Amino acid sequence: MSDTIVAPVRPAFANFVGGEWAPSTTGRTYEKRNPARPSEVVGEFPASGAEDVERAVAAALGAFPAWSRTPAAGRAAVLLRTAEAIDARVEEIAQDMTREMGKPLREARLEAARAAAILRFAAGEAWRPVGELYQQSATGAPVYTVRRALGVVALITPWNFPAAIPIWKLAPALVYGNTVVIKLAQEAPLTGLHLAECFEQAGLPGGVLNVVIGRGSEVGTPLVRHPDVRAISFTGSVPVGHEVRDEATRLGKRVQLELGGHNPLIVMADAKLERAVEAAYAGAFWSAGQKCTATRRIYVEDAVYEDFRARFLDRIERGKVGDPADPETEVGPIVNERQLDEITEAIEQSRREGATLLAGGERLDEEAYLLAPTVFEGVADDALLSCEEVFGPVTSLYRFSTLDEALERANAVRFGLSASIFTTSLETTQRFVNELEAGLLHVNSQTAGADIHVPFGGIKSSGFGPHEQGRAAIEFYTELVTVYQDGP
Repeated sequence: MSDTIVAPVRPAFANFVGGEWAPSTTGRTYEKRNPARPSEVVGEFPASGAEDVERAVAAALGAFPAWSRTPAAGRAAVLLRTAEAIDARVEEIAQDMTREMGKPLREARLEAARAAAILRFAAGEAWRPVGELYQQSATGAPVYTVRRALGVVALITPWNFPAAIPIWKLAPALVYGNTVVIKLAQEAPLTGLHLAECFEQAGLPGGVLNVVIGRGSEVGTPLVRHPDVRAISFTGSVPVGHEVRDEATRLGKRVQLELGGHNPLIVMADAKLERAVEAAYAGAFWSAGQKCTATRRIYVEDAVYEDFRARFLDRIERGKVGDPADPETEVGPIVNERQLDEITEAIEQSRREGATLLAGGERLDEEAYLLAPTVFEGVADDALLSCEEVFGPVTSLYRFSTLDEALERANAVRFGLSASIFTTSLETTQRFVNELEAGLLHVNSQTAGADIHVPFGGIKSSGFGPHEQGRAAIEFYTELVTVYQDGP
């Protein structure tokens, strides 16, 4: 006879607080529509407020003593069971992710599976050292360090990676013994609710994880300001991230920010061009360019510029743009109409500034928020597309003559998240690694993409605080204490 874990029954699209599914105390809701078919309502979700935040933080605070005292291996066991629960519903999670935010199904499937892999990696932290042992210099008595959980941690996550980003914040927060309140993005709450169900199914005690859905001003701000929240991890735009940082640090809280990017890809004359073209296409246009690590600027050495340009435009012409539910689709819709309008205005501004439109620029469907992959050239270095992140399938081509010039122009923005170079020269590679100002550097691969076991994060205006993922996560989610232990 085998044990069977029965999935919990969740009231449709509710918050999850103190181990209970319930509507928001405001009684208000909002509709989330499918960006590929805006006439289709994906669901009606809570529009929560400050009272919901208060209840969630109180539940997390009450659960903290028991959860933090649970042996790390016991906490890891919950994460491993959650990974199994996610594995069992990868297809369901992926389908709903595609419906609610338009990510092509083949990418959504990979992301859902990635969430389970992140949990398994984080579970392994339970068997790593929790400190270091020294001798006191005067007596030789023990002096050692220990890492302790912080307490209640607030997580504010975006819509563009609605499974991976919540999990890569949740997994280390929980395995190190913290309790959590997470604010899911309004544009993609259903994926996050699937994850909460999987934690519940895995036996996570009530109050350890609390999920609240609502606007940033009505949920995020009260979370940042709540006196019982010890730390805030935020992923989103630069302006909002800086507001979070300023308010949280004013209140003496620990802050971690992962913000935007304006990521360059450099193509040297000695590069393998076909490989560079594929990386540029994927980096700029997969997920409709709605990634902080997407390729926004492509610098190509003079000697191969025309060849690269022709191949790149041909690759765009062959690309599959359309219904994200079709497994063959490479580029799906923009997440909502407001975002589509902002991208369209940026395209029009670039035309007014004198840039040359090589491909795309137009909406492809009267109903779906589909925008053709868009490429400009002749963009001035002080123009919008050279300086600011446009969060959609828009990129620009630039010529350069020397590596010095390419590095200088690539670095001439306030962002520093990701960068890539294509070359067969070891010397060029080393200069790129030593001089390019970004937290993630790729040699002969696209600017987007990250492994689960290594640090992820930007520099300059792209990040603040310790990096995420891998062993780096311990720096944010724990506090280091030094213990001098002498005899009686």
